[in-house]
Amino acid sequence: MKQIISLFAIAFVFGLISCSNDKTEKTGTDTMSSDKKASPMAEKNLAAARAVSNAFGSGDASGIDSVVASDFVDHTERGDKNRDTLKAMITMMRKSFPDMKMDMLREFADDEYVFQLMRFTGTSNGQMGMPKGSYDMQAIEVSKFKDGKAVEHWEYMTVPEMMKMMPAPPAQKMEEKVKAK
Repeated sequence: MKQIISLFAIAFVFGLISCSNDKTEKTGTDTMSSDKKASPMAEKNLAAARAVSNAFGSGDASGIDSVVASDFVDHTERGDKNRDTLKAMITMMRKSFPDMKMDMLREFADDEYVFQLMRFTGTSNGQMGMPKGSYDMQAIEVSKFKDGKAVEHWEYMTVPEMMKMMPAPPAQKMEEKVKAK
């Protein structure tokens, strides 16, 4: 049931993005309405979401308190997390992916939500339980805002994207060792 809801949410987001006619080619940013500019609150939410993305890119979580609410909840596949665990994740991701780069492919915002289609590239050094090697993945980041601060966050990836993060099964590892000889 959770997968069906996730797939519906992803389809809904892409439907909204594809229906928008007000596109800024330089940033890939869309607003809720095709005939108006983004509201001041939508712009504030976008700026806050970008500040979180920039923190992941730099590994510097010092500005998180200014854009993420104290009662923030991150609903990722790894369980509910709060603002402090978000800051720890920023630091840990940078240590695990020292050359990580995040590219914003599309953004969509209104006064309550920011949807971001992002591309993550970099090289894992094997920390965080991920296999060593280079990565090139895409994900949809959904953040809910209240008073210009993130209060909730969800991340959606396709199954093939998630499988890139999984270690090879023991049988596959053994097969690779045999082929290498």
